[in-house]
Amino acid sequence: MDPFLVKAIQLILSLSFLIVLHELGHFVPAKLFKTRVEKFFLFFDVKFALFKKKIGDTVYGIGWLPLGGYVKISGMIDESMDKEQMAQPPREWEFRSKPAWQRLIIMLGGVTVNLILGFLIYMMIMFVWGTAYVGPEEMPEGFAVVDSFEEYGFQDGDRILRVNGKDFENSLDINKHLFMRDVENITVLHQNGQEETIEIPEEIGTQMFQQGIMQPFVPIMAPVLDSIQPGLAAEKAGLKKGDKLISLNDVEIGYWHELAPVSQQNKEKEVELVYERDGEIKSTTITPNEEGRLGFVKNYEFDIQRKSYGLVQSISKGFDYGYWTLRDYVYQFKYVFTKKGATQLGGFGAIGGLFPDTWNWAGFWHTTALLSIILAFMNILPIPALDGGHVMFLLYEMVTGRKPNDKFMEVAQMVGFFLLIALVLYANGNDIYRWLFD
Repeated sequence: MDPFLVKAIQLILSLSFLIVLHELGHFVPAKLFKTRVEKFFLFFDVKFALFKKKIGDTVYGIGWLPLGGYVKISGMIDESMDKEQMAQPPREWEFRSKPAWQRLIIMLGGVTVNLILGFLIYMMIMFVWGTAYVGPEEMPEGFAVVDSFEEYGFQDGDRILRVNGKDFENSLDINKHLFMRDVENITVLHQNGQEETIEIPEEIGTQMFQQGIMQPFVPIMAPVLDSIQPGLAAEKAGLKKGDKLISLNDVEIGYWHELAPVSQQNKEKEVELVYERDGEIKSTTITPNEEGRLGFVKNYEFDIQRKSYGLVQSISKGFDYGYWTLRDYVYQFKYVFTKKGATQLGGFGAIGGLFPDTWNWAGFWHTTALLSIILAFMNILPIPALDGGHVMFLLYEMVTGRKPNDKFMEVAQMVGFFLLIALVLYANGNDIYRWLFD
């Protein structure tokens, strides 16, 4: 199946799963507090719905606009902007008639479900698949290092031993830790057999972001193909598993990390690729796609180790993984407010790109857990029209004893709604721009 379709199916399945459970997080406490829920929809039913059925007081359905979902709770100023209902005297089964603490629980329900769900999925992943890691012993050739990091004392061929004085289990995580964690020093083993502890400048993550160096360490590996992705350039060029690359566009490719710069420089251009198969030198023409990808997967020369966990260990390890995932996402969120960060915002195309090209349940659930945690964080932001906006006004009411008037809430809701629409359009516009011009 075409990789685009595989990603699209995974995206729709994942978002549908997360949206339904998020809305259930509002629906269940609303019902527990005897609050009427008029609608429960997956996706938005602007003008019409693909499917709907009324059961009791609630209409359940699927909309045609896949930008989220919603529950319409009686007596609440939300995206439905039902002014007619709000003009009527409050009734006992309406949201506005309930105590503030009950309304707060109802509004926090969706975020709570997404957060707990993300942690539970990570726990399940740890129990079923465990964790994969590559230690320094599995990387005899070490890393290739970008020029700017050589100034700190790193060298090509370095192997990562310790970070901040502690053994570093997965060497492949070093770039992520540098960008989002507090790394003060790294102990490496140089190719000459000497160990050296290198001090890392403060705010190294900010420097990496500003310089566009997100992978200062790249594993040194021979350019041998492990598999060919269907429908992309490599398959069309007749490449096979086990082929070893020699050159691309007359530029010698001795290691994997030397390939990306050449393919990026030749996006959507037909170039010559020379490779070795069964001891014989062959050549073909190949055209990197608009992202500079050629459509093959590298053959890892080092052994990827796996660590399994029992049930109790999985709970602890999954919680720890979820915590750091949330912490890392919140940390890097600050870059959104920079000029460069704003241009890198992505919409559904960027989200779909997080999923693997081929169906892989471990990859699917990893991405779904990440999206669940992202949805929890984004929804709790104090922006009107988001759950966090309602929570902000409810906390104000609980502290001051005064409820914001309906007119103010209507205006705030409208402003927040248009702000979110503008953000969605901008993010998806970035996806389209990158697709057309990058």
